[in-house]
Amino acid sequence: MADTALMSIPGQVDPVPVARDITPRADGRVDLMGLPKARIKQLFEEAGLDPKQAKLRSKQVYHWLYHRGTTDFAQMTDISKKMQPWMAERFVVGRPNVVEAQHSTDGTRKWLLKTDDGHEFEMVFIPDETRGTLCVSSQVGCTLNCTFCHTGTMRLVRNLTPGEIVGQVMLARDALGEWPKGRMDIADDESESEYRADGRLLTNIVMMGMGEPLYNFDHVRDALQLVMDGEGLALSKRRITLSTSGVVPMMYKCGEEIGVNLAVSLHAVTKDIRDEIVPINRKYGIEELLKACADYPGASNARRITFEYVMLKDKNDSDDDARELVRLIREYDLPAKVNLIPFNPWPGAAYECSDPERIKAFSNIIFASGISGPIRTPRGRDIDAACGQLKTAAQKKSRAERDREAAEAAATAD
Repeated sequence: MADTALMSIPGQVDPVPVARDITPRADGRVDLMGLPKARIKQLFEEAGLDPKQAKLRSKQVYHWLYHRGTTDFAQMTDISKKMQPWMAERFVVGRPNVVEAQHSTDGTRKWLLKTDDGHEFEMVFIPDETRGTLCVSSQVGCTLNCTFCHTGTMRLVRNLTPGEIVGQVMLARDALGEWPKGRMDIADDESESEYRADGRLLTNIVMMGMGEPLYNFDHVRDALQLVMDGEGLALSKRRITLSTSGVVPMMYKCGEEIGVNLAVSLHAVTKDIRDEIVPINRKYGIEELLKACADYPGASNARRITFEYVMLKDKNDSDDDARELVRLIREYDLPAKVNLIPFNPWPGAAYECSDPERIKAFSNIIFASGISGPIRTPRGRDIDAACGQLKTAAQKKSRAERDREAAEAAATAD
């Protein structure tokens, strides 16, 4: 049974991030995934190494974890053969457990993952000609209840730990064959020319999966710092975007402490409509939200704020809505672009997608004002991997159904 007692389940208030940074494992070993060097050093000292030895070993292990993608201590060749089993007995370098992996006809890939304490969540990889974007989850479930979003129909179970967040990136790199190949040591004269990557490179990360990232701020910050660390995964902050539905008090802190690109799930320009489809608007209204956008550290014409706007038929898609959106962006002098997202249907949804002609007309009004308003091409709809469709397959499919599908896939492969 899933262990929910270890982390509090929030009600209709802002969830409080829980300090626990490691999910307990049944075998008693400690998972090092998602931990910075200082934390690994601390754990090594607690396990019996003296401080000098712990510092050296933590530096070595950190390199193998995040730079090489190694999960087996026996492959860490600059660690002594005596030390390797000592580490393996006490620690593990984990990955999220894969329950199911799906491929869309358009190349999008979706994974249903499970934590060590039995909770399921999803991540999505979207390949394009010039980039590969990983859509990362920050929570199991969601507390925002946005009415157009399938994920919003789930209850929030708990925050993901830094390891469970970074683990999604690691798992994607595993699947894409992206880890450096070449000399497996930490020689000072190591050359980038010795590295190669097989398959499409993961170039961008968007915190747009399950959950509200700013309701799990500490763990999201710690995870992204590992992703951006030059000695870690070394992905530029300019290639990372965090999406929020409008947790206003945390937005400035996000810019200060994380510094990644900001996307805001706006979806409506009037109080009544946004109150309905994005209920957090009742707490932090549109004007308050746009003021926080104007104050976001680092926002500029070179690093514009993205407004996500899902197109709902006869709800938020009129010419007047488009003109009001332009007026608001100008009023707050925002360096912004607007992503128009055709509504992605899911069973039981109360909305329909705007007609293509209506979306195009809406986009034209935005572009005519001098603001970028591209229409996003839906990706992964056939595997429920498109925006607003993520909801753990555990709630749509029984274990027996998944086992039967896996057996049929194996038989077909044979």
